[in-house]
Amino acid sequence: MRKASLAQPPLFALAERDGPRVTLRADTGAVAHLFVLEEDVVRVLLLADGALTSPPSWAVAPGQTDIAEPGRDRLDVSGFAAPAFTLEAGGEVLVLATARLRLEITLAGFLCRWSQATPEGWRLIAEDRPTQAYNFGWWDEGVYHYVKRRPGERYYGLGERAGAMDRAGRRFRLTNLDPMGYDASADDPLYKSIPYVLVVDAEGAAHGVFYDTTADPVFDFGHEHDNYHPHYRYMRAASGDLDYYMIAGPDAREVTRRYTWLTGRPALMPRWAVGYSGSTMTYTDAPNAQARMGEFIAGVSRHDIPCESFHLSSGYTSIGDRRYVFHWNREKFPDVAGFVRGYAEAGVELVPNIKPALLVTHPRYAELADKGWFVSDADGDPIVCQFWDEVGSYVDFTNPDAAAWWRGQVTEQLLAYGIRSTWNDNNEYEIWDSRARIAGFGTPRAAAAERPVQTLLMMRASRAAQIAHRPDERPYVVTRSGMAGMQRYAQTWSGDNYTAWKTLRFNQKMGLGMALSGVSNTGHDIGGFAGPAPEPELLLRWVQAGIVMPRFSIHSWNTDGTVNEPWMYPEVTPAIVGMMKLRRALRPLLHDLLWRHHADYEPVTRPLWLDFPEDPRAWQDGDAYLLGPDLLVAPALDQGVETVRAYLPAGATWRDLRDDKVYAGGAEHDLAAPLDGLPPMLAKEGSGVFVDLAPAGFAAAPPEPAVLLYPPVAGAMAWSGFDEADAAPGDPAALQGWRVTVEASEKSLAITAAWRGNAPAPAEALKLVLPAAETRAVTLNGEAVAMRVETVLGVSRRLATWRV
Repeated sequence: MRKASLAQPPLFALAERDGPRVTLRADTGAVAHLFVLEEDVVRVLLLADGALTSPPSWAVAPGQTDIAEPGRDRLDVSGFAAPAFTLEAGGEVLVLATARLRLEITLAGFLCRWSQATPEGWRLIAEDRPTQAYNFGWWDEGVYHYVKRRPGERYYGLGERAGAMDRAGRRFRLTNLDPMGYDASADDPLYKSIPYVLVVDAEGAAHGVFYDTTADPVFDFGHEHDNYHPHYRYMRAASGDLDYYMIAGPDAREVTRRYTWLTGRPALMPRWAVGYSGSTMTYTDAPNAQARMGEFIAGVSRHDIPCESFHLSSGYTSIGDRRYVFHWNREKFPDVAGFVRGYAEAGVELVPNIKPALLVTHPRYAELADKGWFVSDADGDPIVCQFWDEVGSYVDFTNPDAAAWWRGQVTEQLLAYGIRSTWNDNNEYEIWDSRARIAGFGTPRAAAAERPVQTLLMMRASRAAQIAHRPDERPYVVTRSGMAGMQRYAQTWSGDNYTAWKTLRFNQKMGLGMALSGVSNTGHDIGGFAGPAPEPELLLRWVQAGIVMPRFSIHSWNTDGTVNEPWMYPEVTPAIVGMMKLRRALRPLLHDLLWRHHADYEPVTRPLWLDFPEDPRAWQDGDAYLLGPDLLVAPALDQGVETVRAYLPAGATWRDLRDDKVYAGGAEHDLAAPLDGLPPMLAKEGSGVFVDLAPAGFAAAPPEPAVLLYPPVAGAMAWSGFDEADAAPGDPAALQGWRVTVEASEKSLAITAAWRGNAPAPAEALKLVLPAAETRAVTLNGEAVAMRVETVLGVSRRLATWRV
């Protein structure tokens, strides 16, 4: 067996075909496994030294809600369809093909060339750099993959990244850090890292590539150039094996859905998680924290603000000026049970902050150290890292006993008091000591390659504790840090952002990048977390942009000691309260979109081009985006503006939700952008918008579901809205909700309405709302109906009621 060299790379040959797996072996001992998993998904696993070195995967879970310990075996093909494929071997090139994806491998050097099927035949989508595409032990212990850059290619994804959505020309380090007060336009790395790339060529054809690694990968999309090689992009990981999944397009939307499916079914959270969640560090840091928390309830009640939850910051765990996870400060909270009960009676859920590290002065630190439950060195001594307040050690969630202890603490210290959720914070696992080792579920190994896995396992443990304690309820976990597959367990947000106008703009792009990376249940700290207090106009615009995000929370740790609260500026409080009431009205829409994310892997927020790929203008990196497939949002993100200029994609007619005004697609329009009310928000003609018309305020009111219908000039439209009470997760295919169809002609609208589901409808009636200018005769379920004129969401509209 010879040693590979740059002058003579490995020469591979077909060695074995076993079901969906094809194995190639090289004269140097290198091994390559090819897995035909779906007609549009083929995987490459390259073992440079012939032996598997990557740990089990915690990312790949096709259509699944969880992965069993100790993680997914790298040779496991369960959960995939494993379709028929052709294999041609015998010459210098091996060709493997499904109906949708074709892989040609030059056996000398294992150079891959990928094509996807089109009506005109096979279309090239990617090919390895012809000069040293991989590291066959030539340079170091790292894993490298060099791919030729094709002119006009655009690159999206990678999870949470700063700056423009197209990553071309930039380099990113996918290492989870806590960069509090980050610059959302430029800083890297950030809190979450997802090594998935959506590649779109100059003609708009798309494919996806997911690298299944957690070993601090670096992605370069043309930031680096080298005269000795053709233009290239690359992925480099610190250790492990090259293990990647190629997902065929050509539709970027379907590629996004397929990638989300590949890494697991998104969790469906309880309905209250879509509501407004208050928070600030100031309350729980105060010496009279329980009283301050009572002031918040008094505030939302006084201003009649809808509020479903409160994120309880870590000050409740303090001893002196330091924070100790799972420790209640009884001086700040003298009556924990009464405090939790009081919030529950007010209809506000508590979401307590928990951290994965124990400070070295934690009352239970020695106990966990003695039991070996921390990330440790080879001698079993805890690795000590810099953490908030002082140094500490991280719990090792690959130790089943440590994970069991964690679940027990979540139950005993939080859930047993009546709390129904957990907020996983400061969970980036910033362990830089090369001596660090983990238990690895019985296979001890270096910690460096699996730091994000610890973050994921913390989410999993928190969720499991909730399910065990209340099996008939949906759990709610929110996390700051994460990796591929995190959507199976938790909601997230963009971390400790900085108060600035540009943060407002670029946080929005960060959220879109997360949605393209499989994680749609996201949001931002409204008003900014770190830095100065937001000025009134900035706070107004941030609230206005935030009320249409899946997660809506006002949170802060302002450097001047102020608190971001809805009523912090009396002169603008009425406008903020009005917008927060509109948020309550939009809750059915957002819950429905999150259901579709859970059931069908559809992204909630999405760039215009995802649904309008044939429109060249839709590819421009602007501020407008889509909320689901039918709503366009164009928030005002600049100081002092009264209008926003937004491009509306071609191929549709658009109706402004705020006044039902009609706009043509394929053109730019100036849209009014007052400092109150909904942001510019337009519905595609032929669609419906699911809302709740019940009086919105601090006191909960029985729901009054309604759909704003925008029928076409002629033809048919169908709309459905997921609607049910909170319960344990069920069959995602069993849609329970309202369904409305409309047959439109020049003079009439034939509307049918129905309830679908095994359980009774959550309301006695569904209101059907049409624009005031819609004067065509209406029949409802075959009977003529007289539409009445009412004010709906501040606009005069025509309305009828269908009773179940």
